[in-house]
Amino acid sequence: MKKLTALVLAVVFALSLTACGGEKGMTYAEYTAAAVDSEVTVDVYVQATQSWWDNKITVYAADKDGGYFIYNMECSEEDSKKLTPGTKIQVKGHKGEWAGEVEVVDGTFTLLSGKSFIAEAKDVTDKLGTDEIANFQNQLVSFKDMTVESVSYKNDQPGDDIYVTLSKDGNNYDFCLEYYLNGSDEAFYNLVGGLTAGQTVDVEGYLYWYEGLNPHITKVTVK
Repeated sequence: MKKLTALVLAVVFALSLTACGGEKGMTYAEYTAAAVDSEVTVDVYVQATQSWWDNKITVYAADKDGGYFIYNMECSEEDSKKLTPGTKIQVKGHKGEWAGEVEVVDGTFTLLSGKSFIAEAKDVTDKLGTDEIANFQNQLVSFKDMTVESVSYKNDQPGDDIYVTLSKDGNNYDFCLEYYLNGSDEAFYNLVGGLTAGQTVDVEGYLYWYEGLNPHITKVTVK
């Protein structure tokens, strides 16, 4: 009887783990150390999402130690509405890398219970031009007192991404308003598209990487 009871308890425990998302996810340090193409499982908090499309969604996520870019995760349209900022999820997929951007690909997710978490932007202005800035990849970051050098539209017209070149201490850096992230915010889209060379701005965004620093802009303050 004791053996049977122990077996029943083990089965119940295993089922409860499955219901809660399975095994505990990696720490950020473990994820960072994992080899590209290896399987990864992470417990993260949704920070923002790109537009849902064709049962896929791209998620900007974080935990207390770092940021994650979860590219084209499997997701129904109904479930996409549950991925609000602060929501905790477990994601299983593979660690990928494209043009220097480290991301989770081929992902599936499970909703997890628990407190929500929204990361605050970290000021990394003093890390510009250093190797250290790569340590903040995919985190929400800020840059202070940047100078606008140029603004252009993908396909040379409004309705898609906006490319913004900002400078600091004589060096230029590329930023992007990712249309599928926040292009539907008309006021913000027009603000970024209307920036002019010589203006001074503070900028926030997710530190995406494309052959180098290429943050996805989420906030701009003209000074």
